[in-house]
This record gives sequence, C-alpha cells and structure tokens, in this order.
Amino acid sequence: MARLYHLARMNDKWFRLDEPLDVAYQLGLPVNRHYVSGFLTDFHVYIQGAQPAWQWFQELLGVLPPANQIQKFVVNCTWFQETFGECPEGADEETVRRFTCAYIMMLLGTQLFADKSGNRIHIRWLPFVARLEDMGGYSWGSAALAWLYRCICRVANRHVVKLAGPLQLLQSWIFWRFPGFRPAGYDAFSWLLASRWSGYNPSVSEKGPRVQMTRLRIDMLQARDVSMLTSYV
Repeated sequence: MARLYHLARMNDKWFRLDEPLDVAYQLGLPVNRHYVSGFLTDFHVYIQGAQPAWQWFQELLGVLPPANQIQKFVVNCTWFQETFGECPEGADEETVRRFTCAYIMMLLGTQLFADKSGNRIHIRWLPFVARLEDMGGYSWGSAALAWLYRCICRVANRHVVKLAGPLQLLQSWIFWRFPGFRPAGYDAFSWLLASRWSGYNPSVSEKGPRVQMTRLRIDMLQARDVSMLTSYV
C-alpha cells in the first residue's frame, strides 16, 4: 500500500509527465506526427494481406530464429544481438536494410516498449519496420509516454513487483524535475537531456537504503523542490 500512497500523492500534486514536450526534450522523439497504432494481442490476424507473421519476418530479415528462441510472438533478444549485432563490411543494400530493421526492432522492443523481462522482442513491430521510409513520420514520443503510463498503472498493483517501459525517460524526468533526487557528479549539461545521466549506474548493494531514503524524500517534498519545464528549455 505504501507504493500506492506515494504514487497517488505525487500524481495529485506534482507528477505531470503528460507534456509531450518532455519526451521530445528528454529523448528527442517526435510527438506531433502520425499516431502509432496497432494491436497488443492477436496482431498477426490483422497483418495486411493476411500474410503469416513468421513468413513476413523471414522476408524482412532474411532469417528465422530457431524454435528455442521463440515464445509465441516474441524472440529472445540474445538471438537478435548474435544474429544482427554487427553489419558485415561491404554489405549490399538489402543486407543493410535487414540489419537496420532488426536494430530498430531491438530499440523498440528493449528501450521504448520493453516488457518486464527486458530480454524479449515482440514482432508486432513488423508492420512499421517493413516501411522504413515512414518510420520518422510517427509520434514515437507520444506512444512511449502512453506505454510508460500503462506500465506505471500496472505496477501500482501490489502483486506486481517490476516496472517495465521506457524507464530511462522516467528516471531522467525525475532527475530534471526533482533536483534533490539527482546523483552527484552529473552537472554537465548535454542534449538530449536524458544523455546527461548515461553513466549513472547505482550499486545494487545499496538498493535497500536508497529506496528508504527516496521514500523519505518523497514524503518531505514541497512545491519549492520541483523544477518546472522552463528550467531546462
């Protein structure tokens, strides 16, 4: 219940990560273009032309993952990394395109729209990477923000113990809006805003005391402890 209390209190007073500009400034993602739409489940039923999903996967990427690397419509990230980790030198245009598709799927599946495992990539992104030329025409920032909100709502359930989604966005937003939570030694300004904290990797051994201190700081938050958007524009 403590987590629910802290989340409700912050949302009521200060937790306003609903400005698309936040995402644009933090991650550099577009927020004013075509909306990203699709199906979280049964997406394969609605593929254009009713083409089997894995057939389409092979046509786009030139290879199929082995059965032990697949769980229904998700592929282990390790297979993607081993298969598409480095594009061969002197590769032809088609090979470069395949590696590009795979790389974008890894970014979408592990950075912007990750699940709680953090190591699986859903092939629901096939319709988007199939049209690489159109990828920049979508509001990926708005979609990432919506996904983060969905994940935050889920983790408010006391039976859920892990938070998924674009956590680098949430962490950077917290550091910028709540200066008291910022780690020491990261004073240099950089663009994009989230890149300022790229070297931050807190020790797991200090997790317990750090969580307790963070909760105490949240309890003691005042309006003067919040930095508005204009402070980093």
